[in-house]
Amino acid sequence: MSLLTISGLSKRFGGVAAVDDVSFAVEKGEILGLIGPNGSGKTTVLNMLSGFLRPDAGEVHFAGEEVTRLSTVELARRGLLRMFQMTRVFVQITTLDNLLVAGMAMGLTEKEAGHRAQALLEELTLTPVQYLDAGQLSGGQRKLLEFGMCFIEPPKIALLDEPFAAVHPVMRETMASFIRRRNADGQTFVLVSHDMPIVVDLCQRSVCVNAGKVIAVGPTRSVLESTPVIEAYLGSSSHV
Repeated sequence: MSLLTISGLSKRFGGVAAVDDVSFAVEKGEILGLIGPNGSGKTTVLNMLSGFLRPDAGEVHFAGEEVTRLSTVELARRGLLRMFQMTRVFVQITTLDNLLVAGMAMGLTEKEAGHRAQALLEELTLTPVQYLDAGQLSGGQRKLLEFGMCFIEPPKIALLDEPFAAVHPVMRETMASFIRRRNADGQTFVLVSHDMPIVVDLCQRSVCVNAGKVIAVGPTRSVLESTPVIEAYLGSSSHV
């Protein structure tokens, strides 16, 4: 049984179908790429999967349970967590305190959260800035902090929305290495990214959407080489 199954998911904004009858599955332990040109519906799909938007139609099943209309909190407690394209951290408290808050919100004791926070700070190269307010961090450091907050209690699935966008190459590799290590331990990811070399490197399979519809599913290289996908990118302002 697939860990996450999306069936006929649809969402309209006024007369525009942002997502139109999208269906695919995510297998336990894989990194699935969710790709497509700008405005193709990728973030809208993630918003529905993570409870930030209610779908107009369709169903989402997660770990054998229908979760289509559960709240973000209920989904997070079941192990489905989301990272945003525009990083969301608490800018007026320290890097360390951000991790502690995230851990205790997920039910850890302060001591447990502290131990896990220190390990994540080291793994994500954030130890030197642990006592700085998050608002003083660079954009890349904030992305790394959000990784830590997401994984202080490892989720069953992590939904990553453009984690590598506008990030220094050194920090980009830190993130990619973090994903590889966690995936080697069995962590499941859905990755939205326009960085095609990283998608090819990390994602065993990919789903490509265009104009709200799935146009290709399969091994990542095969998807990127398919005619509908090439036409979708060449016909947009994005480039593979």
